[in-house]
Amino acid sequence: MLQQITMPKLGESVTEGKIERWLVKAGDVVNKYDALAEVTTDKVSAEIPSSFSGVITELVASEGEVLPVGALVCVMETEEANGSTVPTQQKVVNKPEPIQQEKQAERLVTKQVGRYSPAVLNLASKHQIDLTQLTGTGAEGRITRKDVEAYVASGQQEAKVVEKSPVQEEMKKVSLATGDIEIPVTSVRNAIAKNMLRSTTEIPHAWTMIEVDVTELVAYREQMKDDFKRREGFNLTYFAFFLKAVAQGLKKYPMMNSVWAGDNIIQKKDINLSIAVATDDALFVPVIRNADEKSVKGIAKEIAELSNIVREGKLKAEHMQGGTFTVNNTGSFGSVQSMGIINYPQAAILQFEKIVKKPVIVQQNMIAPRDILNLCLSLDHRILDGVICGKFLQYVKEILENSNYNEKSVY
Repeated sequence: MLQQITMPKLGESVTEGKIERWLVKAGDVVNKYDALAEVTTDKVSAEIPSSFSGVITELVASEGEVLPVGALVCVMETEEANGSTVPTQQKVVNKPEPIQQEKQAERLVTKQVGRYSPAVLNLASKHQIDLTQLTGTGAEGRITRKDVEAYVASGQQEAKVVEKSPVQEEMKKVSLATGDIEIPVTSVRNAIAKNMLRSTTEIPHAWTMIEVDVTELVAYREQMKDDFKRREGFNLTYFAFFLKAVAQGLKKYPMMNSVWAGDNIIQKKDINLSIAVATDDALFVPVIRNADEKSVKGIAKEIAELSNIVREGKLKAEHMQGGTFTVNNTGSFGSVQSMGIINYPQAAILQFEKIVKKPVIVQQNMIAPRDILNLCLSLDHRILDGVICGKFLQYVKEILENSNYNEKSVY
């Protein structure tokens, strides 16, 4: 019995994946749940598990090919009864006759006509090829990247092409004339664009900001950061204190920890903080789960671990799922005021800006230099209003300004 293995959905907003490396080849015997291929998406690296036990009969997708979720990647032969592993010699004995295979292909070919992977579409666009002129050699008559490459090599693409619009042609001419550089849109950047567009078009954003005097926190961290690094092996960042305060705020004001669900607003039980981690060309949002149950030290450790995972390219789907509220440390690159775009479908995103020295009026109208931090909150006005957001920010401010900072407060 032939079974099809398709590209799995590897995340809440993931729509496609790239076959980085096949771990099997045609003729290999595999068991259920064995890894078949390494896949990367715009957010994670993962493996495609086998849904059956059996023998690999065909690798449909090529290494380096980008496929949408649900697209066919390989075909397996399995036993109908219980899906147990099929020995290689049994595969040869039970292999369908060529005539049977042809009839099966004829029945299925119409289902695949017009279904092209992103890699095929990109290659066709690059060489201006009309894909309706090609005959697919892939499973069920599917056009593969190799079919397009063979068509290009034959020189036939000159006969019929897909013309670019006048606007595209004019933009191309202007770019060439002025020396502008054309930068291809990567899958990561494309996914970010889609997510940001969805958020800004569907969510009615509102913004509010508050100032926090973190002079005592700055002095405390400066006093103990070197000793902490020697003892623990990772940095004690301001961000860890900020996240702890946010988790406490969400626990006191649970409406902030909600998501929009059409006819309902779902107030989340768990407090899972999505944190923004940037690389040179992309932004990822891994999750610190149950942040309200962790100490500042525990949060600092997870920040360090998740940041390393992102920068080493080892982020997986499970690292990014389940976030209920997003916190962004925009101050790390010098920002003092910003308006974040909400991480759909969450209710808000909170930006912690750069800590700056400011002259502040203190007791008895005296002016003194103080360390001031701006908290900038973007909120979904369908779920939240100014009153609840103001109370939430005031509570976070109170924690950061009035905590009794000592070694116990970290551990």
